[in-house]
Amino acid sequence: MTGDIAITAGPISTIAGRSHTDMGDGNGRASRRSLRGLDWLNFFLADVQSGVGPFLAIYLAASGWNEQTVGIALTVGGIAGIIAQTPAGALTDRLHSKRALIACGVIALAVGALIIATFPAFWPVMVAQTLVGVSSSVFGPTVVAISLGLVGRQFFDRRQGRNQTVNSAGNVVAAVAMGLLGYYMSNRAIFFFVVAFTIPTLGALASIRSAEIDYEVARGAEEGQDQPKASSILTLFKDRPLVILLICAVLFHFANAAMLPLLGEMLSKGQGRTSMMFMSACVVTTQVVITFLAAWSGIKARQWGRKPLLLIAFGVLPIRGILYTLTSSAPSLIAIQVLDGVGAAIFGVVSVLVIADLTRGTGRFNLTLGVVTTAVGIGAALSQSIAGGIVHRFGYHWGFLFLASVAAVALSLLWFAMPETLDAADQQSHRARPSRLPRAIS
Repeated sequence: MTGDIAITAGPISTIAGRSHTDMGDGNGRASRRSLRGLDWLNFFLADVQSGVGPFLAIYLAASGWNEQTVGIALTVGGIAGIIAQTPAGALTDRLHSKRALIACGVIALAVGALIIATFPAFWPVMVAQTLVGVSSSVFGPTVVAISLGLVGRQFFDRRQGRNQTVNSAGNVVAAVAMGLLGYYMSNRAIFFFVVAFTIPTLGALASIRSAEIDYEVARGAEEGQDQPKASSILTLFKDRPLVILLICAVLFHFANAAMLPLLGEMLSKGQGRTSMMFMSACVVTTQVVITFLAAWSGIKARQWGRKPLLLIAFGVLPIRGILYTLTSSAPSLIAIQVLDGVGAAIFGVVSVLVIADLTRGTGRFNLTLGVVTTAVGIGAALSQSIAGGIVHRFGYHWGFLFLASVAAVALSLLWFAMPETLDAADQQSHRARPSRLPRAIS
């Protein structure tokens, strides 16, 4: 692929083509090349991560694994990510060479994909999942840090929305390609696809100029002030809104993470190679919705506030879990994935903005992001194992209803306990600025 990424959304679509003086970036030096490189990095990271996500469950099921052992394999990757996530966030706060951290993660993920493709036995897959979990943990905080360091706080909400939009576009391309590979070639071919796409991923990373990433801004410190040192993790738990966010994130991802893999396993029963096409359709449906909603979420999060959008994201999850139990039609089940896209688009953008609000001026943005992502990983890992066990013993309907009930608890906690984190002055400042950025001149 050449040129700019074609998928854009509203005013955010102009950011990658703007000059740094228009962007209001954190260090005043962010170039068009670096911003476009960040776009491509988000795009290709989606490609290399998708193959070891929901498609893994189908690959292992086709290799003779039952629901419980598939859940264990997915849990191992989740636990490895949990252990590595907070140190990865802390390292991102302290490390100037953020590009090198991503490069190491990409290479390690490729090695894990090769092991899975070559040795689909229990212990090799456990080793590979550990490697994949650890390597994937660096991508979230590091990409977000690079984004904040390039564009600064003023445009971070829109940049985060754009990151999610472009990442979802990459997921759409990856899902279609992997579905076709699984159908016309073999499930194993998907993992070689992952390895092949590490090359353009590293190329996109190299096009981001490290000198243009403001180190202080990237870790959430304020510009023009004496900057604090990165704080201890214990300091985070003194912040009540942050603790509430952590709990909500755990419950949300506990309810969410197992739904798509379980749906894939359910669709794969007696379907043979067609199951990969079903899973591809599910992933594409979700990612297309994210592509269209992510940029909108970044804009509305500043206009409306963070909490109203989060309530929407949390509210669609229990509905989705219940709907899965009401039909066995593959087209209907795939259509329900629209709700997955709504929840993922909003949570993926707005949760990061909430963390930026809560850590403003502290210098511990990436550490906090790592801790919250660890909480998310805990929820996801427990979801895969526990829900897989429930399905193995009681069936898919009870598994989905259990996950829906957890989602309802998360929604209640968010509604009654979580405060709005967007400063009123920020909202007023946003309303005083033009609602659209000037269009870039290509």
